[in-house]
Amino acid sequence: MLQRPAVPHRLARDPKAVHWPAPPGSPRMGEPARTAVVGAGIAGLAAATALAERGMRVDLIEREPVLGGRVGGWPTQLADGTTQTMSRGFHAFFRQYYNLRNLLRRTDPALAMLTPVGDYPLQHVSGARDTFTRIPRTPPWNVVGFAATSPTFTAGGLARMHPRAALPLLNVDPTGVYRQLDHISAADFLTAIRFPPAARHLAFEVFSRSFFADPHDLSAAELALMFHIYFLGSAEGLLFDVAAEPFPTALWDPLATHLDRHCVHIRTGTTVHRVTERGDGFTLTTQDAHAPATPHDERYDAVVLALDTGGLKTLTAASPRLATSHWRERIAQLRQAPPFLVSRYWLDRPVRPDRPAFLGTSGYGPLDNISVLNHFEGQAARWSAQSGGSVIELHAYAADPQEDHTILAQRLLHELARIYPETSDAIVIDQRHEWRADCPLFTPGSHHRRPTITTPHPRLALAGDLVASATPTALMERAATSGFQAANTLLATWHVRGHPLLTVPTRGRSPLLRLLSKHLAATTPTGKG
Repeated sequence: MLQRPAVPHRLARDPKAVHWPAPPGSPRMGEPARTAVVGAGIAGLAAATALAERGMRVDLIEREPVLGGRVGGWPTQLADGTTQTMSRGFHAFFRQYYNLRNLLRRTDPALAMLTPVGDYPLQHVSGARDTFTRIPRTPPWNVVGFAATSPTFTAGGLARMHPRAALPLLNVDPTGVYRQLDHISAADFLTAIRFPPAARHLAFEVFSRSFFADPHDLSAAELALMFHIYFLGSAEGLLFDVAAEPFPTALWDPLATHLDRHCVHIRTGTTVHRVTERGDGFTLTTQDAHAPATPHDERYDAVVLALDTGGLKTLTAASPRLATSHWRERIAQLRQAPPFLVSRYWLDRPVRPDRPAFLGTSGYGPLDNISVLNHFEGQAARWSAQSGGSVIELHAYAADPQEDHTILAQRLLHELARIYPETSDAIVIDQRHEWRADCPLFTPGSHHRRPTITTPHPRLALAGDLVASATPTALMERAATSGFQAANTLLATWHVRGHPLLTVPTRGRSPLLRLLSKHLAATTPTGKG
């Protein structure tokens, strides 16, 4: 259970960031209990870290051979004989990802494993290009600065917006926003507030597709929460950091060492087939890929399920004696976002040195963004320096599930040549493609059915970016925050002190606008024009 927000934490630049104190209790467990954390993505790693640091005996169980989940990486040998690290694609570590950064500070207090990206322009096929550099960080001056410099989000466009319908964006809180806006889609909400069309196609699509969703399938509440976290509610700004080396090297290998020091048993390549309640504990039926004998049962005092949507649905469906039938039915109703494609190319020539490390795109067919890895990642930069080439990554989100991803990859490469013509005659030394469909989908009207961190069993907790949380978080930060919250939930049952949390503000920044928004919300049906 979250405690009442307190004073801002010193790790935040934003003076209005909210500190959630650690739930009270003993500093460490007396007689260590045994807990299974199922899933070693960000949520599972956060939960395992938080539990082990309070003296819990933790088994961290992961089906894949690597840590990190959707931010994992694995070695691959290229056609030129060099070994590189492949992953599921570029990830942005925003400055307001306080709890994720706090997890990473366990191994690198200065966060030297991250490097800043100076800008990430957004480019439309029409030629319009937005940039976030030299824009003030603090609202409302960031809005003023963006409107003053943006070719799409102009003062004229702002003047034509429907201010009454747009006020919910200025008074977002992490629970009330779902009561106001979860009933309509993000696309319909933007139509209702008369969001400038050019800005909608550029800036909005970047936000929406960060959830790997088409805007017509995304809840307007999630969109409003994202605007609050990244733009209207936080003074941390829109710029971000990226990993300076591949994810295993920069992030997870050091954290695995930290977990080992706290006696966490990391079990990769292990599948959990079933979870069964047994008296005051649980039995997990597991199978180890390294020793594929008959599945065997293991007893635990508590369990954290930190799985993606498909994994959680599969496991709960196979666990008829876990929690309650109503809770399992809610899990079964979760939906996955459409598939996405990540294509990485090792080319025989460089791109122009002024190309940004990351470029968001709109109107270029299925292409959503371009990353030039050798402009920020050490391993890619070293390969580029040795070969004279470049390492380019292309993303396509919310793809048609029936689309041939080989043809889709060819379309992405064609669009790359349109945007960066110097690549049109490049020879592809090697290429890797990741076609995945395992991200949660937050459709309109679905929030009340989403599971929470707590469950019908006091010593069973959920974690991951799919959960409904009382904190204003999204994406990787929601995963990390929920992992700490799941650990705090379990620790409280043993009267052991939890871990503090830090979030962006839990309401709009302007008292006057908050008051006006509440008044109008009581008199105007949201999203009705």
